[in-house]
Amino acid sequence: MKHLKFMQKIPVVKHLVNKAISRLASNDASAIANHFSQFLKVELANTDELKSEVFNVRHQVYCEELHFEDERNNRLEQDEFDSHSFHSLIRHVTTGRVAGTVRLITSEQTGDMLPIEVHCMHAITDPDIKPSAFPRSEICEISRLAVPETFRRRKFDQYKGAATGVINEVFFSEKELRCFPYIAICLYLSAALMALHNNKKHVFVMMEPRLARSLTFVGIVFKQLGEPVEYHGKRAAYYINPEMFRKNLSIGYVKLLESVERELYPNEKPRPIKRKFPKLGWGVRYS
Repeated sequence: MKHLKFMQKIPVVKHLVNKAISRLASNDASAIANHFSQFLKVELANTDELKSEVFNVRHQVYCEELHFEDERNNRLEQDEFDSHSFHSLIRHVTTGRVAGTVRLITSEQTGDMLPIEVHCMHAITDPDIKPSAFPRSEICEISRLAVPETFRRRKFDQYKGAATGVINEVFFSEKELRCFPYIAICLYLSAALMALHNNKKHVFVMMEPRLARSLTFVGIVFKQLGEPVEYHGKRAAYYINPEMFRKNLSIGYVKLLESVERELYPNEKPRPIKRKFPKLGWGVRYS
């Protein structure tokens, strides 16, 4: 992988290298899906108790670590958008601790604004794609993705308390450590599933361009709607819809998606759909 990253900088072979990285990521995802649920479980946070856990993790990440928001005495980070949002979380099976969370903000009523409408409309310069171009009942925004530092691991973070977080490799098993880089990806998959299962057809998100590029290797390909702006760092507005999601998701991640869907919606019967790999059915609805 290190050699591929170096070759990625060479324009002549960049496209082929990107294909190779995507294939490696897809193959690894297929293997990870086989034991992901042994260590990590995806849940809908649909009770007050579960939402409190979500808000506490958000406080840890957004208030105590990143200082994007002021700290609260109750250590629960909440805002006006939570009243019209769906929430999901990933739980570490062994310890019971929340390893990550994400919310999907909806807009059923005219007054239920998306954060991108309130804070970042200047980031959208695309003339055709903007929240106001679609029925409000069909738009949503991915927001507040948070992974506590205990469950983040990057090779160059060699000390506890680094801004991006490190993993205690003595405490967690080798197989568990292989799963942890997939937490953020699984949170995006769970956000996509929450949108699809609630008939949301137009998804917006503000994120770092580097993250958007990384997600393309998974096959989650967002359309950038404008140049990056300053919003908790350099972030840009992005858009995706079900057809874009269906078209590009890598084969290996289909299996991971199916696993996430079974845990999020165990009582809903999956519907196989047609995709560019017709022999691969997958239980996500695009109706």
